[in-house]
Amino acid sequence: MTHSANQPVWHEPQVGREQLWNRHGFHGMTVWLTGLSGSGKSTIAHELARQLTERGKFAYVLDADNVRHGLNSDLGFTDDDRAENVRRMAEVAKLFASAGAITIVPIISPFASGRQFARLIHTSDNLEFIEVFVATPLSECEKRDTKGLYAQVKSGANIGLSGVNAPYEEPTNPEFVLCKNGESLETCVSALLGDISLRTDMKR
Repeated sequence: MTHSANQPVWHEPQVGREQLWNRHGFHGMTVWLTGLSGSGKSTIAHELARQLTERGKFAYVLDADNVRHGLNSDLGFTDDDRAENVRRMAEVAKLFASAGAITIVPIISPFASGRQFARLIHTSDNLEFIEVFVATPLSECEKRDTKGLYAQVKSGANIGLSGVNAPYEEPTNPEFVLCKNGESLETCVSALLGDISLRTDMKR
């Protein structure tokens, strides 16, 4: 078979996923935390990663803000750029998960279509995808205002803040809804730890 010079060719790895995971005791998956700015996504993500690491699990936080300093530094905050940001994050998360990491992705991901894409590319490759809606009410997010974004909007800045003056489509069927009623960080992380432990133990 001949290939166009500009057509990429898929290369199957010599070391397959099952061999890699079994050799190192890995069990890759993606935990996707969506919610408004200030909802607590990153706080939950990093504490979850810390506790998983303490338990000997291979966990990594793929933080959307950090990735905007490198891979996604060319993207702004238009609807199209937000969608592309989510698409890239989903593809990278899938690579990390396939490599065996419990990949924890705190990202607003305001559009249902983007989150559905992220799920689909994982499940179609036999990778687990756990959608977590960090449902902290807008009023509480505004009080926290961890990045000063809500204050900017109130002062008249047109920064396109999801859930305020830019769209945020709430998940309709996530695996978890956290922080809706003021649950503690410990309670939220514990719920996710329990689920992840069940998934990883079942594969032993």
